[in-house]
Amino acid sequence: QVQVVESGGGLVQAGGSLRLSCTASGLSFTSYTLGWFRQAPGKEREGVTCISGGGTSTYYADSVKGRFTISRDDAKKTLDLQMNSLKPEDTAMYYCAASRFYGGVCSPEAEPIEADFGYWGQGTQVTVSS
Repeated sequence: QVQVVESGGGLVQAGGSLRLSCTASGLSFTSYTLGWFRQAPGKEREGVTCISGGGTSTYYADSVKGRFTISRDDAKKTLDLQMNSLKPEDTAMYYCAASRFYGGVCSPEAEPIEADFGYWGQGTQVTVSS
């Protein structure tokens, strides 16, 4: 059984930093595309960033480019999201997800598609105060 668990959310002032972590068990971690999505109150869930199996390809939403960094440690089966220069508009529930199928797709030019991710964590809340 696949289990995805996020940690690291919290309350931070604008301009601050947070690091989210995610562990995924029950799948061949190395070979799956992984991603971070977020959903703010009253808005649809959006794909923030993703990283392909092996880390050869990444995507960042324009709104987080230059501020967020996704990384994976396949030996530890962990996925991290380093978030710097946080803004109030980054406030959302953040979800870690693994691709629905072995491999998956993460293109630098295209927002990850929610339907392509079949394994989701419960989410971790990030709140940025102004």
